[in-house]
Amino acid sequence: MAFLDNSGDIILDAVLTDTGRLRLAQGDGTFKISKFALGDDEINYGLYDKDHASGSAYYDLEVLQTPVLEAFTNNTSNLKTKLVSVPRTNLLYMPVLKLNKNNLITTDSGQAQNARPTKTFSRNGAQAFEPDGATFTYTNGANKTDEKFYIAVDAFTYDQLSAFVLGTGTGINDLPDAGDDAYQKPTGILQGYQASTPKGGIIRVDHGLDTSEISTGIGIDQDMMEGAFIVEVDYRLGRLKRPNATNIQGVNFIDDDNIATYYVGTGPFINPNGAPSLTNTKGSHTNQKETTIADLAQVSPQVFDGPRGNTFQFRIEASMELQQSTYLFTQIGLTEAADSTGNLAGFTTAGSPVTGKTIYYIDSTVRVVGANTGYRLDIPVRYIKIAN
Repeated sequence: MAFLDNSGDIILDAVLTDTGRLRLAQGDGTFKISKFALGDDEINYGLYDKDHASGSAYYDLEVLQTPVLEAFTNNTSNLKTKLVSVPRTNLLYMPVLKLNKNNLITTDSGQAQNARPTKTFSRNGAQAFEPDGATFTYTNGANKTDEKFYIAVDAFTYDQLSAFVLGTGTGINDLPDAGDDAYQKPTGILQGYQASTPKGGIIRVDHGLDTSEISTGIGIDQDMMEGAFIVEVDYRLGRLKRPNATNIQGVNFIDDDNIATYYVGTGPFINPNGAPSLTNTKGSHTNQKETTIADLAQVSPQVFDGPRGNTFQFRIEASMELQQSTYLFTQIGLTEAADSTGNLAGFTTAGSPVTGKTIYYIDSTVRVVGANTGYRLDIPVRYIKIAN
């Protein structure tokens, strides 16, 4: 990566995509540039100075002279937010995508699912899951909270993670009995394998205007509405899966970096539990398919104070190689002893079914892109396997 000097003439730096280079290499005269994307991720428009002493000609000078990034040839790294052309001039806010971290959803089959990612904490070098609703007092060492979805690659791993509970004390080994109702389980554990009944966590991304200046009842204009989403997943590790079933989505394209692209425009992924309400406020819900919980503020299905668009829900299933072997885990992942104090799941030796076993895991991201506006959201995930 490098910066290009932009102190003089305006610079446009362009590269071909993987598909473009492939078609150019064919050498049959059919290569023609028909689509392109522009980006300005490195530009800080807050540098626009309308009070510049030298007058209006200098308001945007610092913005225009900002060094620009050299164009990336790797499509997984470039253009976090692509520029879009909007002919209207009356837009005050652009819609964005946000990960919904706070809602419980009941599927058509009656299974409760949680879209809140798992939280892990570290204290004095020790790590553990933080169960949903638990509170901790950290008095020593650096405290770090890390949120991600845990994708259990097999049933044994899922059972151990989803049944694990942690006490509300300050000690990492403060573990109550598994049947103790006073403690809650970790959230965001996904079934990363084929199961007869879908349960556990899902991933939910909401679309809307992140502002309280506009009434929710107005809604989002149709030209700004996201009716389709693009999902990018490392195909060595995972597959896109429906939220309420075991069906795996067909992949549209796999590039030379093994990044699979899925284009989802209809079907069970978008608004699977009904369209979001345009009138209810953040922290409440009216959808009958959503679980009724007393603490609405904590489990609210809404993440936007302003108008909201469609919701996109999905699961990730681990690749067969992750499910059936530990090869990729040892090549590009990490391992820990499951019965050691301070492992990433907080398991201890005493009475634990994972005593003597090894935890394998790989950290990755799942990218969701709005097909209309091009807004991009990267979601951290951890593929995890407890060797049985």
